[in-house]
Amino acid sequence: MIIGVPKEIKEDEYRVGITPIGVKELVKDGHRIIIEKSAGAGSGFSDEDYQSAGAEISDKEKLFFDSELIVKVKEPLTNEYHLLREGQALFTFLHLASNPELVKTLLKKKVSGFAYETLEVSGTLPLLKPMSEIAGKMAPFIAAFYLQKIHGGEGLLLTGTEGVTPAQVLILGAGMVGMSALKVACGMGAQVTVINRGTEKLKQIDKLYQGKVKTLAATKENIEMETVAADVLIGAVYVTGARTPKLIPKELVSKMKKGAVIVDVSVDQGGCISTTRPTTHSNPVYTVDGIVHYTVANMPGAYPRTSTLALTAKTIEYIKMLTEIGIERAVTENQILRSALNVCKGKVMHKAVAESIHNK
Repeated sequence: MIIGVPKEIKEDEYRVGITPIGVKELVKDGHRIIIEKSAGAGSGFSDEDYQSAGAEISDKEKLFFDSELIVKVKEPLTNEYHLLREGQALFTFLHLASNPELVKTLLKKKVSGFAYETLEVSGTLPLLKPMSEIAGKMAPFIAAFYLQKIHGGEGLLLTGTEGVTPAQVLILGAGMVGMSALKVACGMGAQVTVINRGTEKLKQIDKLYQGKVKTLAATKENIEMETVAADVLIGAVYVTGARTPKLIPKELVSKMKKGAVIVDVSVDQGGCISTTRPTTHSNPVYTVDGIVHYTVANMPGAYPRTSTLALTAKTIEYIKMLTEIGIERAVTENQILRSALNVCKGKVMHKAVAESIHNK
């Protein structure tokens, strides 16, 4: 199979879809790999590294024209739409629930779109996990930075100090993002509350942290009470393939402490805060009613070397699986790859994506 890996063009995105080690594995399996010039530079991989591994270096236009499978990190942007063609397959983070224009394009072009974020194995999401872990670990550090008065925050040190209590951190959701954020926030000494819809994760937290973390069921009353009290709110809600439910309305945001910080990691799927809108690393925050919002849609891209290595260590297994059986068989026969299939031959194939687009 001919596999193309273009350079990411999303603002401040330096990750790359395949490492030279991954190229070497695919070339050994008999595949032709085309890498766009300088695609790996932001993650510390040179064109020479890829060529030594057996890849060809090309420009973007030729790469898209020649490739049967496009492997990326982030979804195609508007000025890449014209490069996609019928019969081509795309394997990347798609986040289609919050992007109806991309859905229309993929359907019109009859591209087979496989999404990292919906690929499921035995009830787990192995390709979403590494990026969720990194984004979750980043969230408390980011919040601590923006709590500084000079950045619009309360002027409160997240860790506290002798005689002064630490910040109150509210985490909405106890999936991989939430658990990773919890680990770091607790390590920093914050007072942490976790709200989650299911009770099993809350029991796990109670056992693991021996009562040092406050855990609550996701009722309207609990969410309102803890949001108003929070110095930091971390949105860590994810519903596979679907648009994120809005748990915090604008009216509740306005009742938060002035200078409190929201880090909505759920922004890729639309965000769990009503006031969330996507931002970039170069312009990451905005303020609503005195509340600082950090809502960067590609948070792990801030650490491209770590993120690329973590992501591609997981994706290579499924890229090899896809190339081994071919696109047609992947669509019809392979349960794991079918879970990643969001669109194919002009149709939306993932139920949650279809429902999110219909209800938007």
